Amino acid sequence: MIRFWVPLGVILLWALIALLAPVLPLSPNAIDLPHILTSGSPDEWFGYDDLGRPVFDRLLVGARTSFLVAVAVVGISLVVGSLLGAVGAYVGGWIDLGLVRVIDVFLAFPGILLAIALAGVMGPGIDNVVMALSVVSWVGYARLARAQVLSIKERDHVHAAVAVGTPPPQIIARHLLPLISAPLIVEASFGMASVVIGEAGLSFLGLGVQPPAASWGSMIRDGARYMLVAPHMVVAPGMALMGVVLAMNVLGDRLRDWLDVKHQPRTRRSGIP
Repeated sequence: MIRFWVPLGVILLWALIALLAPVLPLSPNAIDLPHILTSGSPDEWFGYDDLGRPVFDRLLVGARTSFLVAVAVVGISLVVGSLLGAVGAYVGGWIDLGLVRVIDVFLAFPGILLAIALAGVMGPGIDNVVMALSVVSWVGYARLARAQVLSIKERDHVHAAVAVGTPPPQIIARHLLPLISAPLIVEASFGMASVVIGEAGLSFLGLGVQPPAASWGSMIRDGARYMLVAPHMVVAPGMALMGVVLAMNVLGDRLRDWLDVKHQPRTRRSGIP
């Protein structure tokens, strides 16, 4: 149970900070020249950056940036990818063949490199980061949804729905997508971690959010120049990034074990307490 509640608590704390950041008394862009590169103190535990800005305040604002990007990208990719994969697998024919070829083309390129190229073409900014990461993230959901629908579309309840004249969109929405929701939820949990890393990577390269907006990736980039004199500038956002990604991956593992009947203990599957 600890392996489930601890990562869930970290993620809930991350989400809570992201939602409350606009109303908290934070000053992420307040410059205090006497405190430039100052390490932790009783007034500011996480110290100040190279412009005298409080690292803790910028860390909380950066949590909001990564959370909003992760939710937007995963939401768009999950909806678009699942629908395309389910429709292609159910309809079949040249539609499914075309979808498979498009997926193969996207899988031929490393996702992060394609996202960097797209963000470089569209320009920096959080909106372009969401678009670039969504373009490369929908493929995994489409591939998973297609494989799951291919395995269940020949079941009796689907044939019964076809026999009574149920329209294909209704069959996909009511008889196929609910049955494949479990693996898609697990994929989304891992996808959140990948998007957080992707957003941080793009911001580190200067293709994400722009100054003075805060992002964990841009904070690590700014602090890399002062590693020897002010390591707190890198340690704080680096630990936050590692904690969120690790919590997402552990929670994804637990959700997979919980939702997948094949991995559950025999006594639990048989209903024995």
